[in-house]
This record gives sequence, structure tokens and C-alpha cells, in this order.
Amino acid sequence: MCGIVGYIGPKEKKEILLDGLQELEYRGYDSAGIAIIEGKKLSNFKAIGKLQNLREKTKAYESEGFGISIGHTRWATHGKPTELNAHPHLGTYSYVVHNGIIENYQILKEELQSDGVTFLSQTDTETIVHLFEKFYNKTDDAFPSFEKTIDKLEGAYATLLITEAAIDTIFFAKNGSPMLIGFDKDEVYFASSDTPIIGKATEVYYLEDGEYGYAKDGKVTLFNAKGERSFTKQALTANKVLAQKDGYRFFMEKEIYEQSRVMSETMMGRVLDSSIALDELDANFFDGISAIKICACGTSYHSALTSAYLFERISKVRCDIEIASEFRYKEPLLTKDTLFITISQSGETADTLEALKMAKSAGLKSLSICNVDNSSIVRESDAAILTRAGIEKGVASTKAFATQTMVLWILALYIGQEKKTISKEVLHREINAMLHTPKALMVTDMLHAKLNRLSKRYLHGHGFFFIGRDIFFPLALEGALKLKEISYMHAEGYPAGEMKHGPIALADAELFTIALMPKTMHYEKIKSNVEELSARDTTICAISPLPFDLADDFIQTKYDSHPMLEFFEMMVVTQLLALEISVRLGNDVDMPRNLAKSVTVE
Repeated sequence: MCGIVGYIGPKEKKEILLDGLQELEYRGYDSAGIAIIEGKKLSNFKAIGKLQNLREKTKAYESEGFGISIGHTRWATHGKPTELNAHPHLGTYSYVVHNGIIENYQILKEELQSDGVTFLSQTDTETIVHLFEKFYNKTDDAFPSFEKTIDKLEGAYATLLITEAAIDTIFFAKNGSPMLIGFDKDEVYFASSDTPIIGKATEVYYLEDGEYGYAKDGKVTLFNAKGERSFTKQALTANKVLAQKDGYRFFMEKEIYEQSRVMSETMMGRVLDSSIALDELDANFFDGISAIKICACGTSYHSALTSAYLFERISKVRCDIEIASEFRYKEPLLTKDTLFITISQSGETADTLEALKMAKSAGLKSLSICNVDNSSIVRESDAAILTRAGIEKGVASTKAFATQTMVLWILALYIGQEKKTISKEVLHREINAMLHTPKALMVTDMLHAKLNRLSKRYLHGHGFFFIGRDIFFPLALEGALKLKEISYMHAEGYPAGEMKHGPIALADAELFTIALMPKTMHYEKIKSNVEELSARDTTICAISPLPFDLADDFIQTKYDSHPMLEFFEMMVVTQLLALEISVRLGNDVDMPRNLAKSVTVE
């Protein structure tokens, strides 16, 4: 969700860092910063907003001679986008940059504060630099202090640390978040993806989880849990666009594959072993609230529809869903016992923002679920929960939908927990399912290859029905929307039980039906609905853990212990199917016609 660069060598370091961060700015641009040590002189600069602001701030600065340097461009997860929250974070004599989320940072922070450490930022990252200095002050030995620091961290991290205690060394560690090391003669580069070092380094090593070490004198010493280890470098690609896509054909494809990782980041620090924690909300946030109204557009509207089932089933709170463009003009009844939730990937969706302003004028408490901190909707809301999906470049939303749905599921559990409307057994069951979600989102080579093969069947015909029941009805709507957006083929999502109330008149051999048939929810009911369509010669593609004899195509899912696990696994299938159909049709998958990523007009 953020970008890291690092360099150790004799070249001018400011431009290496700024140019590298420029290549990573698409990943996050709330703030940026650099730190450089030359000789015994440590310099650092930070700026909020786009990277150009940091360039302006460093105009008069130039580095000379050998030195060590680190830089970072930030996508906020903990704390607002301010200079204090921007990386690199400073201890007394050290600097650190970090991607990922330190899950136990609150515990570490409290321990450090009890030792007299003063924190300047609201971030989880700052704990790393203070931990390091705490250990170094006791041992006067930098690398063992860094090892002890890494050993204390829980969660995902890619981190670089520089210190006046070792002015010729960069310390690094990787677990869960990507980072690589680039090499060129006696120079060493670090980055969170290939693009910042293309044209600079000639060879690269991609760090594996659990690896850490230090760079010094043009060499890298690498360790893992078993001790020091050797590693093999490989040639570095020269294609920057391909490197941004991490080898995927399209950003949408990359973002589908990223869903497993970003879902873990969405849950970090929130989904605990036996409870839900939402530090973003005050303890009394839900006092006086007896109903929820959610307003959203497009894909966000589908995540809202999904959550309505969860809020009423789990939290026992009435939940109404509104399309923002309709809500604005219907003269809605708004009562102050209603929590008004807005959902937006960008936080700039015009209709949703205007709906929020209406609710605030009526005196309702507001909460936004968004992917962009400091966006208009976040600023306008009383509270906000960030989805932590990172930059989503594909216009057809994938990981934003997945993380919005997860945040809403988390919120449903949190309300039930706070209002004591769910038992400990139910809470434990839901949390257990949540923790298995990243596995349900993983894309296997076998699955993707099968969908690639099946896609050739679905290039002609007069349209698609996506059908499902309960939470799988909003997923059917979302599956149909994905296909419409990038293939330009007609598709509709329907509740499976509604087919016989009119739509079944369209059923024939040229109609394709994508049937979402979960084992855990109304399987026999939807099976009956699909049989009715099959009897009218409709081409059936069944997505289910249970084989279905009448299916023309069958995609077998694996996770069948909880409806939400089935939901997320089937979501991936529908996304990939839409992708592969679009590819076969020769369409621009990432930038479909007539659409924009952020809809800032009415």
C-alpha cells in the first residue's frame, strides 16, 4: 500500500530516492519523505500530498560522496496524512521506513511509553525505531539490536532502518509485504517493487518472508530463522510498465491476485483471537443508535447490500440500503437514532458525498468506509474506517469491493459485540471464518487456467443471468456488473427465486446463467431454480462445492464451512471469468470505455 526505496553508495542520493518514489507514487501519495546519512551528518525531509511537494522542499539540498539513504511514499493506514505521520520515522539517532501493518503495535507502544519514550506520530511504524534504540542503548551493538526488534514484531512488514550508530549500514527485514534488493557493482538498492531500480541496478534478489539482514560495503548479509544464508541474484527486467504490474497482463488481474494479501491487511489489528477491535471508533459511538442506513453507488452499493444481511442477522440492527443518486431526491425520512454509513473507494463520489451532507444536516451521526484517507467523504464524516486495499488502478473494482465487504462484516460483528446481541460462540465462529478468508481468496493456476478455457464458450449469445440467494444475490449483481463493465456484454444479477416472476421468459440456449450455488445457504432452493432454467435449454455455469449434473460448465469451489468463505471464493471466480471473457474479446480491461475510476460528477 506504500512505496519504499533505499540506496547505499557514492552517487547523489536525493535524486535516486525521489526518482524511485516517483515510480511508486501510484501505490500511495498521502505523504512522502527521505532520510540520508553522509559521514556523520543525518538529513531528512518530509512533505504531505503529492511527491512534487517533497521535490520542492528538497530543491536546495544535494548529497555528496558515500552515504546511506531511505525513502517512502505513504498510503495512510494508521493516522492522518500529516508530516508527523509521514515516513521516515525518527528516534533519537535512527530513521525507519515501513510497509505493512504491525499488528501488536499498541502493546509495543504502551511498553515503550512506560519506559519514558515519547511518540510523535499516530503510526504503528514508529514503534520499530524506538524498539531498536531501546535495545541498542543496552547493548551498543546495532545488528543484534535490529534482530531483537524484528523478533518482537507481529504482522506484515517490509522495513529499512538507518542509524547514526552504524553510518555505513542499512538494516532490512521482510515479512508479508514485498521488498527486493538491487545490485550494481559496489552499490546496493532497496525497493518494494522493481520499477524504482530499473535502469540503475542490473541484478536483483526478491526477499522471502522471514528474511532480514544488512547491507554494508556493497555487500548484503542475509539471514532467516535458521541463521545466515546464501542467495542467488537474477537479471532485472527493463520493462517498467510490466514491473508495475508485477508480471500480470493487466492491473485488474494483479488486483484480483492481491485480494488475499490486502484482506489480511484489512483485518490486522481489528480481527483478534476472540474479539473485534476498531480503534477508529469511540467507545460510545453506537450509543443511541437503533438503525443503520447505508448510502453508496455501483460496486460499493453491492457491498452495502451484502452487509444488510449481516447487520440484521448478526448485529440485530435494522439496516436500509440506498443508492446515493436516488437518495438525494426522494425526500428521505431521517431520524437521529440512525447511523448514516457511506461507502466509497475514492472518497470523492459526488452523489455519495452529497447524500452524506444531507444526513449531516439532518443531525445524523455519520461513518464512512473508504480506501482513501483525507478524502472528501472521510473529512466530512464523524468517523471513518479505512479498507486498506491500496491503490486500485483497474477501473472495474475488485479488491476494493472485497475489502469493503470485509470491513462491513467486521463492523457487524463489532456492533453485535458492543451491544451484546451475539453470543461468544457466534463471535468465535465468525472470527474463525474471517481468519480463513485470505485462503479463500487465493487464485490457483488450475482455477485460472480453467476459467481461461471456459471463457471461449461465453463470447456470443443474447446475455447473462447471474443468480444467487441471500448474500449471494448482491454477489450476483456484482458479478454481472464486472462483466458489463469490461466485456460490454449484457448481464443482469437476479435473486434466484425471482426468475419465475418474469425473467425466465428470456431463457433459451443463447442465454448464459452463472449460478452461485453455495452449500451453506439455501442450496436445495437455488438448485430448484437452476433446474427450471435448465429445462428451458439455458446454458448453465454452476459455481458450487457440490457437483451439479445439469450444469454445462461446473466450477468446483473448496470452502464450504461458512457462507462468507463461499462468498469470497465465488467472488474471485466471477471476477476472473469476466476478465478472461474481456481478454478474448480484445477489450481494454483496465480502462473500459465510457467509465472513470472516480465518479466526481452527478
